[in-house]
Amino acid sequence: MIGRRQLLFLGAAAGAAGVAYGLKPRRRLSLVKSGDKIENIVPVRFAGWSSEDSDSLVQPKSEGLAATLYSEMVGRIYRDLDSGDQVMMLIAYGDTQSDMLQLHRPESCYPALGFELQSVSAGDMKLPGGADLPVRRLVAKGADRVEYVTYWTRMGEYLPKSAGDQRSIRLKTAMEGYVPDGVLVRFSALGEAPEGAFALIDKFVPALLAAIPAGRRSALVGTELAKAIGRAGG
Repeated sequence: MIGRRQLLFLGAAAGAAGVAYGLKPRRRLSLVKSGDKIENIVPVRFAGWSSEDSDSLVQPKSEGLAATLYSEMVGRIYRDLDSGDQVMMLIAYGDTQSDMLQLHRPESCYPALGFELQSVSAGDMKLPGGADLPVRRLVAKGADRVEYVTYWTRMGEYLPKSAGDQRSIRLKTAMEGYVPDGVLVRFSALGEAPEGAFALIDKFVPALLAAIPAGRRSALVGTELAKAIGRAGG
């Protein structure tokens, strides 16, 4: 005969199983259209800038965990045809963001590859239409160069501002019953002064986003910011 204590235990176990089932995501949300690719979404040339593919950027290795995390990685170096200024771009896209598979942020990637983080700060980047894009800015010193890095991440329709925010959003999307896609969008420049390097990136990125076709822009910044850029005529 099952006693009262056993019944309480079984009831608690059944309740926990029910909660776990209720939290299990059962839908997918992707802002990259089926059959599309990041390398096709982001223009190779636009507004006086031209790029070439590069595998020499600071980036996760293409095998092992990174191969599981990311469905696609696009690395390019853009050059201003008039001034010669250069901006390095790395976009890492993952079609599944879950407890086990989440975007790796540059705060962990750069030190793992031998860079010293000299500063890390949060901020906003002004986009066409007056929208603010939440970004993080890093100064990373390597053996032969200093990189000034600006990046953001998107998980579904959310733009996490920190690693903690990213974890909270992952839980929120699970509770909402879906598995989102995710993208890390990173730009960096070299130079002696951080002010000039970050100003170059802040000028480059809005122009690049405006050059992306309106129907595909949400893949990088989410639907709301994509609409704001569109209202500005981008």
